[in-house]
Amino acid sequence: MFSKSRINEPGPRTTGEPEKPKMPEPMTAKPLGDYAPAAAPKAKPPASVLSADITVVGNIRSTGDIQIEGTVEGDVRAHLLTVGEGATVKGEIVADDVVVNGRIVGRVRGLKVRLTSTARVEGDIIHKTIAIESGAHFEGSVQRQDDPITGNQKPALAPPSTVTARAVEA
Repeated sequence: MFSKSRINEPGPRTTGEPEKPKMPEPMTAKPLGDYAPAAAPKAKPPASVLSADITVVGNIRSTGDIQIEGTVEGDVRAHLLTVGEGATVKGEIVADDVVVNGRIVGRVRGLKVRLTSTARVEGDIIHKTIAIESGAHFEGSVQRQDDPITGNQKPALAPPSTVTARAVEA
């Protein structure tokens, strides 16, 4: 029953049998103690979407993002405004970022204005930066301002230039 043999003690075996591989021990959850996870980053609220079957007669104002797929007859003000490919806006647009895939009849004011290849704009564009893709249709004037949202122009050495452009690709 009791012996001084070291058979049951850990260590190399001396019996000549091949050593069996040990199975890994299952992982167990360790207590977190004083650990507190960092606050989760605030998720950006989703854009408000006006679907293709909606027609709005009146002004729209939001501090968030708006995606228009239908028709709006009135002014639109937002943080980011996306005008969908089948959408039409008849009125003034004021936004930090404006992406035009559809049709706008009216003035556009934005820090960043982008006319994609499917854009159709009839009206003036007042911007800080602008990008017009090949194939976009634009009739109106373009004016760069440091603050196009409020209309405040920083004093410049020369008066701001106004360009009348018509970009039509056959």
